[in-house]
Amino acid sequence: MNALLPSNTSPADATLVALVATLQQKLEAKDRALAMAEMKVRKLEEALRLELIRKYGKRSETLSDLQLQLLDLEPGVSSEEVEAESQREPITAETRSPKNSVNKPSRKHPGRQTLPAHLERVVEIVACTPEQCTCGRCGRQTTVIGYEETEVLDVKPVEYVVRVIKREKRACKSNHCEAQGVQTAAAPERIVPKSIFSDEVIIDFIVNKYCDSVPLYRQQAKLKRDANLEVALSTINDAVLRVGELLIPMTTAMKSELLAGGYIQADETPVAVQTHDKRGRNHQGYLWQYGSPGKGVVFDFRMGRDRQGPKQFMGQFAGILQTDGYSVYARDVGGEGMTHAACLAHARRRFIEAVKVNARDLDSVRIVELMDALFTIDREARDQHMTIEQRHALRQESAPKLMQELYAALLAMRSKVLPKSTAGEAVNYTLSLWDKLTRFLEHPVLELSTNLTENSMRQIVIGRKNWLHLGSKQAGPKIAAIFSVVESCRRLAIPIRKYLADVLPGMANRSIQSLGDLTPTAYADKLSK
Repeated sequence: MNALLPSNTSPADATLVALVATLQQKLEAKDRALAMAEMKVRKLEEALRLELIRKYGKRSETLSDLQLQLLDLEPGVSSEEVEAESQREPITAETRSPKNSVNKPSRKHPGRQTLPAHLERVVEIVACTPEQCTCGRCGRQTTVIGYEETEVLDVKPVEYVVRVIKREKRACKSNHCEAQGVQTAAAPERIVPKSIFSDEVIIDFIVNKYCDSVPLYRQQAKLKRDANLEVALSTINDAVLRVGELLIPMTTAMKSELLAGGYIQADETPVAVQTHDKRGRNHQGYLWQYGSPGKGVVFDFRMGRDRQGPKQFMGQFAGILQTDGYSVYARDVGGEGMTHAACLAHARRRFIEAVKVNARDLDSVRIVELMDALFTIDREARDQHMTIEQRHALRQESAPKLMQELYAALLAMRSKVLPKSTAGEAVNYTLSLWDKLTRFLEHPVLELSTNLTENSMRQIVIGRKNWLHLGSKQAGPKIAAIFSVVESCRRLAIPIRKYLADVLPGMANRSIQSLGDLTPTAYADKLSK
């Protein structure tokens, strides 16, 4: 620095220049620290806004004016942002509809709903009053010429009965046939042979808990209320877990059926597990779900969320595995040649959050519009009941160009946003999975999202708010087996009560090889014929 000073500069001037340079450096350091602090504040403000939206807002992708009032006093949200959020139109894909798309015709109101023909009809005749039975002009008796019919759905109140099973015992009374002994009729096959509950009651326990999320202790209270019957909760629980134990071999057959196909979607959800180790806390276990569109679902219980679960389940699977961005699926899962695809809906949700955080973020809105246009293509194919091949042809008309536009928009947006902001994290997440998000262009069978898999988690998510946790680590595989069958029946539109009543009795005596003909998928095929 001294070399740049004039030769006649005094020592005082040189000292002053050095002091100015030092102060300038300190000022620049302060500016960098302030910029870093502002980034952290902005990140925290975004996190706070998202938390309030999650806590008080709708689960949909737009916010109403009423919900925005909850955010009005939130620090970091200006009145202009609140006004902009309230005036913003819902995000749609109307501006990006695919070529040759057919506008959906307006549907006429279907009118009064008709009740299913398979339900039993109980006829109730309402007679006219005596005054209506007499002609008001001539006084003669009128004649019934027809009926004005109205159908309503009715229900028979639950009635508990005791079924007494009497098995014949026969013997010959001849003195010469004493050695023959007594012959007793064979016992009918039951789900739990020595239980005090019939098959129908046990199935009712299963359906109430795993379809309707009614905990067993509430079902115990219902027995007391409706039948004045006191039954130990452990007795009910033993019957339910016995069903889970019987269904474990069935899930093995369902797993083989699933792995034999070429396309699997996977996801996982936490579930609390009582450990009985006197710590007073539950262990966080996981139910991993594996399924395929149009086929059954298999839940696999694990005490952790590490790679070992999907690695053991998938084995040498060499088809297509579609998941979210969780890193455990990225390597050492599946066999050689397995194709890993990602879920576009997970990426889209991140940009939805970015729009909620900043209503004026037009770049994020644009990204969502492009993604919505892709989903519009599949919705059109679904509405027209297209085959997979026809859907693929429809995709090829518009999807490649949309993906190019989406990629260019992501790259342009990455240079504008802070990496740690909500929008920045959304961009980085999507670009990191880009190759896996484009696999649907090559593989016609691939869905754009794993929403079907997430919908199959719904009963678990609702259920754990009611029954809270699994009773033990040992109960986990049994509960997973029940969920596998229940959710597979729901997906395949199989009457769950009928399926359990047809399959469970005598299950313990069936061979493992015969279970392949009894899986929900095989059962659905038989019903369709």
